[in-house]
Amino acid sequence: MKKIKYYYNTNTLRYEKLVTPLRVRLLRVFGFVAAAFVTVGLISYLAFQFVGSPNEKILRNENARIREKYKVILAQVKAMQLEMKEIENRDNNVYRSIFESNPVPDSARAKAMELELEIASVEKMKDNQLVSSITSILENLESRITSQKKSFDELQGLVKNKEQLLAHTPAIQPVSNKDLNRVASGFGYRIDPVYKTTKFHAGLDFSAPQGTPIYATAEGTVTTAGNTGNGYGNHVIISHGYGYETLFGHMVRVKVRNGEAVKRGQVIGWVGSTGKSTGPHCHYEVHKYGEKIDPIYFFYNDLTAEQYDLLLKKAAASNQSLD
Repeated sequence: MKKIKYYYNTNTLRYEKLVTPLRVRLLRVFGFVAAAFVTVGLISYLAFQFVGSPNEKILRNENARIREKYKVILAQVKAMQLEMKEIENRDNNVYRSIFESNPVPDSARAKAMELELEIASVEKMKDNQLVSSITSILENLESRITSQKKSFDELQGLVKNKEQLLAHTPAIQPVSNKDLNRVASGFGYRIDPVYKTTKFHAGLDFSAPQGTPIYATAEGTVTTAGNTGNGYGNHVIISHGYGYETLFGHMVRVKVRNGEAVKRGQVIGWVGSTGKSTGPHCHYEVHKYGEKIDPIYFFYNDLTAEQYDLLLKKAAASNQSLD
């Protein structure tokens, strides 16, 4: 039951019923509602300022999880980059060295090998920075992987040609030398037998009786067969491809002719002493892209490690050449 309020009217000296005007009641209601809104606003402000809204808490938790995942992904990517670098180094320094192929330049693997991973710490990165960083890393890896795949495709082609390459690479001695006693003079500066001065000797001299067979040391095509007046007497030059060329000098007789294809181990002539020579022997040279190199490094097919070591010592002796 609603309580009725009375007040004492001093004018009439009577208790009269208290009636609140509508305007006053509306003002009271408005004041209460306004105070309530202000109170709620203050409470909300303080709560959001120091506690945060539920959505903010959810977003903060989600961001924390994303950053933790990013750390894990970043660690995995760094591990992948190390593995990728190892593969690239192995490709350049091992695989391509085997096939004597030029290394792939880093610029071909990736335009930017040095990633800016430390632009900002993970904790300070904004969301767009995280996405940009991950995207940059993955694009870089994708570029390197694509380039490495092309390199391995090229190496696969080189593997297919490896057998042919080996067949065309000088790999045996030009004369039978089982006792390793036929190397009379090695590669380098030696005393000239005619002028008695120190001159560069561009090959190996194998002393042998006249008529001893001389063998092609690799597959190739004869480019010179005969005496051209250059001091080598009757000699043979074979082009093997892949930049290799061999020369066999001072033959008593040449068996092959210009343009003839020869196989490794095929007899191409016989030991003699024609041209600038002081005794029967085979002067043997190996050229790589026109440069004369020591033939001693191309006898790996018919020698054991111990025999090769002994042959190295014999070839290194300072003595007089035979031509």
